[in-house]
Amino acid sequence: MGWELAEVVIDAAVSARTTERPGLQKILAGLRDRSIGRVIVVKLDRLTRSVRDLGDILDIFNGTDSALVSIGEHLDTSSAAGRLMLNLLASVSQWEREAIAERTATALGHKRKQRVVYGSTPFGYSREGEKLIENPEEQDALAEMKRMDVAGASYRKIVAMLDVRGVRPHGGKAWYASTVRAVLRSRIANEAAA
Repeated sequence: MGWELAEVVIDAAVSARTTERPGLQKILAGLRDRSIGRVIVVKLDRLTRSVRDLGDILDIFNGTDSALVSIGEHLDTSSAAGRLMLNLLASVSQWEREAIAERTATALGHKRKQRVVYGSTPFGYSREGEKLIENPEEQDALAEMKRMDVAGASYRKIVAMLDVRGVRPHGGKAWYASTVRAVLRSRIANEAAA
């Protein structure tokens, strides 16, 4: 397009879900001090995956009379039509990400209710093939953990009770306050109580 390419900025191995990326922050600083007049991205989702973040970034572009150009989507925010299309695409992208998250949460919830293994084996259960089977000793310990938690016992006090009973966490040698909290706040532990 006859534009001079001044620099290529890459935020390797950093998700576009956050704007706290060194390369992006460098670009935004250049826009603010007006040393950058145009930013070209390969695809919009390499810049950001959030409509809110995109809005904030576009405000910076608009406030400095700079242009954002996306090669993949054939967009150029130096025109009103380009800005409209950019906002529409960002909204669709965010909707798609949220829809995927909803479908995943629903599928995992169904697996939890069916006691089908989909990750690490939660405390209180053992694996039998692809099924989760209640482990009676761990279920008893879990019930006591819940009772103590509701009664206001500290996580350290619950750790002491588990140590006295000789109950060990999965994959761990010792209980910690953080592992007790994770077990008590896990979805499967709370679904079992419901």
